[in-house]
Amino acid sequence: MEGPSDHEALNQPRCGRAGGRSSHEGSLRTRDDCNTNAPLRVAFLSVHFVIMGCGRVGSALAHSLEDAGHTVAIIDHDREAFRRLGANFKGRAVTGVGFDRDTLIEASIESAQAFAAVSNGDNSNIIAARVARETFGVANVVARIYDPGRAEIYERLGIPTVATVRWTADRVLRRLLPGGSQTEFRDSTGNIRLVEVHLDPAWVGQRALSIQERTKAHLAYLTRLGSGFLADEKTIIQEGDLVHVLAAETDLQRVEEILALPPVAQK
Repeated sequence: MEGPSDHEALNQPRCGRAGGRSSHEGSLRTRDDCNTNAPLRVAFLSVHFVIMGCGRVGSALAHSLEDAGHTVAIIDHDREAFRRLGANFKGRAVTGVGFDRDTLIEASIESAQAFAAVSNGDNSNIIAARVARETFGVANVVARIYDPGRAEIYERLGIPTVATVRWTADRVLRRLLPGGSQTEFRDSTGNIRLVEVHLDPAWVGQRALSIQERTKAHLAYLTRLGSGFLADEKTIIQEGDLVHVLAAETDLQRVEEILALPPVAQK
């Protein structure tokens, strides 16, 4: 497939507003570099997403996906909710119940790459996610859940969830009680965790990879001044760094205990 001419490339919309023909089946598009605004000749696949719930989260998701060059259909039972999308939204707004088969078909669920259920009802979100996966074969689904206990159950059943209350409470506790670790991700079996760990201040100035050597956990990445990055042999831990490690559930307490002590005090 031939790339765009110089004139076409220079007139592509900037930073994610991709040009080119779109379809629910997916299409290749070109876009400008968001850092330099220079035209990129790298194509990417535009696909279709379906969102249930046009609240603040759903409308923000819809705009983010559309800005990235994808097609979006958003479902809500309240027609007035679509006012949150504004006049610039080019996707499809479907009024109806998000787990109704006909409503999902109207939103082109049969050609969707992914489905997100982010309404304010736990039951509706889970039912809709299951219908999207089990009836229409959408492999990539996620449901927002307010009840943290139910969220864990559905995670174990293979329905990825975002537990709003648990996530918010965890983040607040992390700032109030900086010791120990804070779970950021847990696999569906509960055996593996991605955690943000607290380090004793004496770790500042140490090689970042020494965390792996001493704990046998995997150093996933560091966050410094709000930006995440991967550590290498030359990376030194600085004051204020947030450290994220992957560890087995059974090893987590040992990892926390090691990192809570100064490295020179360990044998």
